[in-house]
Amino acid sequence: MRGQGEEHRLGPADLGGELGERATLVQFSSAFCAPCRATRRTLGEVAAMVPGVTHVDIDAEAQLSLVRALGIVRTPTVLVLDATGRVVRRAAGQPRRADVIAALGEAL
Repeated sequence: MRGQGEEHRLGPADLGGELGERATLVQFSSAFCAPCRATRRTLGEVAAMVPGVTHVDIDAEAQLSLVRALGIVRTPTVLVLDATGRVVRRAAGQPRRADVIAALGEAL
């Protein structure tokens, strides 16, 4: 992971899909992660409610170099990216919808 003061920016090549017009919710999942399914549902619902927000689900096992570069140590881990792909928030574990909406406030 990059040191303090350095920021992470992710683009379409990293995500395997386009950035949201206003923000992107990036979820790192693994095949046998039960909380990942609930997180996928929550993030999908929030992305559908907020215009310009996209949800991208990344298989952590298939993207090990990205996982290592970002210091992802458990699934689910959620990153909130602003419109430029800059990571503005991150959280490990299953998030509550209200927390996701609040975190989006920093990106919008």
